[in-house]
Amino acid sequence: MPISIRESGGGVEMLVKAVPGASRTRIVGPLGEELKIQVAEPPEKGRANAAIESLLAVTLGLSKGSVRVISGHSNPRKRVRIEGVNAEQLRAVLKLE
Repeated sequence: MPISIRESGGGVEMLVKAVPGASRTRIVGPLGEELKIQVAEPPEKGRANAAIESLLAVTLGLSKGSVRVISGHSNPRKRVRIEGVNAEQLRAVLKLE
């Protein structure tokens, strides 16, 4: 099953499965309809969410403000909005095809 990526108003929204407190920060890959991301930061005071936003921004070559967790802030399953890319570009950079 491919990752769920939805284009919307100059950007995309996708589902992320966060694994905070991991030994290292990295994009693991597809997990059903979600993109699994491990972050070394703990799930406290938004630190894991900030690490996810930063990792995706750096990986995609975007500013940190271009990537935001928009729902699931205290849940491992999150919806992330990324401005400035389309679904095709996102899939190519993250090697999801």
